[in-house]
Amino acid sequence: MLRRSAELKLSLAEDAGPVLAVVGACERAILAGGKIMFCGNGGSAADAQHLATELLIRLRGSVARDSWPALALTLDATMLTAAGNDFDFSQVFSRPLQGLGKPGDVLFGITTSGRSANVVNALAAARAMGITTVGMLGGDGGPAMAHCDHVLLVPDFETARIQECHITLGHAVLTLLEDRLVS
Repeated sequence: MLRRSAELKLSLAEDAGPVLAVVGACERAILAGGKIMFCGNGGSAADAQHLATELLIRLRGSVARDSWPALALTLDATMLTAAGNDFDFSQVFSRPLQGLGKPGDVLFGITTSGRSANVVNALAAARAMGITTVGMLGGDGGPAMAHCDHVLLVPDFETARIQECHITLGHAVLTLLEDRLVS
């Protein structure tokens, strides 16, 4: 298990292009006054909250910087249950995104299968709104890939290994972002 996780991460490190493209999109958003948003289900919801917190509070204790605008669309239980009840669970992220997002923002949709309907719908809604979309996906990327401006794909089908790589990729993006924006 540890070797498989390490091998996947090493394979992702062979091509820095996708990570650097995502860093650039996030940099542009923050410099223009935009925000970075995240959504996902289950373990990916926890990753969404984790990564948003790294931007809002602190990623590295050795780096002094301001809080950056970030939001996990998974944080409000009232909003999630209202959207699930009043609309449909497939709309729990796209509905609040319509009120909170604006052109120039970035949305990370995190799904290990690329098939989570609520994440796919959020990515589609974001793209229609002029929000840059980043898919943190697994396997073959599934239907989510069609709605992503940038894809960080973990080419594996084991959920735990994909999640391990997603948080590593997220930390890589945020570390490089911090390096660029903090002198």
